[in-house]
Amino acid sequence: MSQKTLYKLFYSDPYAYEAEYERRFNDENTIHLDIDIGEHSAFICQTPELLRLIISIERTNNAVNLLCNELPKIALLQFQSRCLIDEIVLTNNIEGIHSTRREIGEILQDLSKDNKRKRFSGLVNKYRLLIIREQIPLASCQDIRNIYDDIFYEEIKSDDPADLPDGKIFRKNSVSVYSKTEKEIHRGVCPEEKIISGMEYALKFLNQTEYDYLLRIAVFHYLFGYIHPFYDGNGRTDRFISSYLLSQRLNKLIGCRISYTIQEHINKYYEAFKICNHNNNRGDLTPFVEMFLEIVDISMKQLCEALAEREEKLSYYIKQISRLPHAEDESIYKLYGLLIQAALFSNIGISQSELEQQLDMSYNTVRSRLRRIPEDLLITNREGNRPYYLLNLKSVDSLSMK
Repeated sequence: MSQKTLYKLFYSDPYAYEAEYERRFNDENTIHLDIDIGEHSAFICQTPELLRLIISIERTNNAVNLLCNELPKIALLQFQSRCLIDEIVLTNNIEGIHSTRREIGEILQDLSKDNKRKRFSGLVNKYRLLIIREQIPLASCQDIRNIYDDIFYEEIKSDDPADLPDGKIFRKNSVSVYSKTEKEIHRGVCPEEKIISGMEYALKFLNQTEYDYLLRIAVFHYLFGYIHPFYDGNGRTDRFISSYLLSQRLNKLIGCRISYTIQEHINKYYEAFKICNHNNNRGDLTPFVEMFLEIVDISMKQLCEALAEREEKLSYYIKQISRLPHAEDESIYKLYGLLIQAALFSNIGISQSELEQQLDMSYNTVRSRLRRIPEDLLITNREGNRPYYLLNLKSVDSLSMK
């Protein structure tokens, strides 16, 4: 953090604490929010660190866009699916909910079927909208409730119906967040009238275009967590909304990376909530906003590095194709290229139907070409009854060393 938090200053230098609060609160560049955190009016200091993070995120986003433009379309689609599956698994994991990549992958493949009652289908379907850039209304409390219902209603109805919202829009009774040792660390806003007014203000601030959109997303993320409008599913709903908002303004892949980075920095994430929720921090949300933008910045840089590394490896392995068996056949050469992309960008491989489409070949012709690839070079995975294929890059490396 760019400056010592008021929370820490209260203990380390109580004599300077009040003066520093007054300086920050009354600074001409301070953003004042029309909402209270505990007993104090919320505010944000526009620190140099916030500006640095915003600039860094935008610059890295430009680099990510350039990389995406240079990659083959099928490779990019495979990477999107891989990131999407990982994001859903990790957003569940943060809440202590177990799900597997295979489980999420199978749901993603079967979304066209009538499987709305299948666990996690609502969550998978909603995250899929990030990739196809479908607009999701976010202007009213009912819009928030609609997102929640689409994602969690069937899941919570099946697991614990008592946790379903029982108010007009949100919950009508109190709810608390507990530590692993069962200590109460936060109590959500109550009653529902205050939840509604708080969420209405959070949405109003989110749509105030006079402030940078990254700052607004960070503030909304905090306020949603602070208000805690539902009995269950608050964290995953909050992260989904942030992912959606970021994917609308930045490269859409960032929407499938945020939970991954939060999980990596989970202690810092929870600590920022704890600090800003505490009465001694006097409503200063700057620590959380800085932390959240730092997570977005790290996530963007990791995404850029992951794409750049795969692009470099793709170029390398494409050059190795001429060394592989039957590569003189143009159709086999193209097949090798697709299998290399699948090995680098997919979580499971490329399907039979995708190979048919990319190679413009029939089912039987693709099968005959696959049979010409030596067994030690071809990896076959299965998801349900579907086979997926990728090239064994370790075997390619072994051949290159001979």
